[in-house]
Amino acid sequence: MDNALAVFGGLKSDNFKIQKLAVFDGKKIRKIWFKEEWWFSVVDIVGALTDSVDAKDYWYRLKIREKESSRIELSTICRQLKLLSSDGKKYSTDCTNTEGAFRIIQSIPSPKAEPFKLWLARTGYDRVQEIGDPELAQKRMRELYKQKGYSDVWIEKRVRGIIIRDELTDEWKKRDVGLEKEYAILTAEISKATFDMTPKEYKKYKGLDKQNLRDHMDDLELIFGMLGEKATTEIAKTKNAQGFFENKVAANKGGKIAGNARKNLEKETNKKVSTKENYLSIPEKKRKKLN
Repeated sequence: MDNALAVFGGLKSDNFKIQKLAVFDGKKIRKIWFKEEWWFSVVDIVGALTDSVDAKDYWYRLKIREKESSRIELSTICRQLKLLSSDGKKYSTDCTNTEGAFRIIQSIPSPKAEPFKLWLARTGYDRVQEIGDPELAQKRMRELYKQKGYSDVWIEKRVRGIIIRDELTDEWKKRDVGLEKEYAILTAEISKATFDMTPKEYKKYKGLDKQNLRDHMDDLELIFGMLGEKATTEIAKTKNAQGFFENKVAANKGGKIAGNARKNLEKETNKKVSTKENYLSIPEKKRKKLN
């Protein structure tokens, strides 16, 4: 599935919608949108407040100390959620919501506690504002892309692609498709039929590693990607596809519609739509001028 933005992106399913990194005082705090609120990595909070060389050990000892002194089990205000680690893999990690984070902070003697509380409150407020007015989230998204050197024309396509992607995953959810693995398979089905490459193969083709594939697509690649996903959504609705296997058929048909359109354009222009170009070293706006 598309990760949208590096800072806005993540997996969208029944419970999880957005996973991203935030920054407090130069320290990265992993967080995930779960059951309509932000949940923060406890270890990252500990690391940001204590500058401990071993935040995991600090958290372990803090739970013991708090249980002995106040008989409160801090682990009861946490839950294990899968967050992306530095090795690029997802692991179950102790996470807590804003209320729980405030309680944990009370147990940590740190001069950074008050600024962190304000940061937490502001982070939660921003997200609530974005839910009430989605245009705020899109505005922030556009600004981030501009800072990375993308043109307004490209940004409009990218944002539109995110909306189309969300419409597709919402449709899958309604049709009894909700597992992360199923989303990945259906996405690969559309991509294979559209570009003759799965997302994994496409990333390798473009020389990417953990980067977001769609952030390194040009205008035409984005357009055909959108066509494949929009066509899949319409077919799933029209055929009333239910369950994984029926939606896989719809995904293949939707991807083929985009794939056939791509091949027709390539035949007329004698030019491949898929390119090996990426924006790792040259920003999109600058590369567009060079081309």
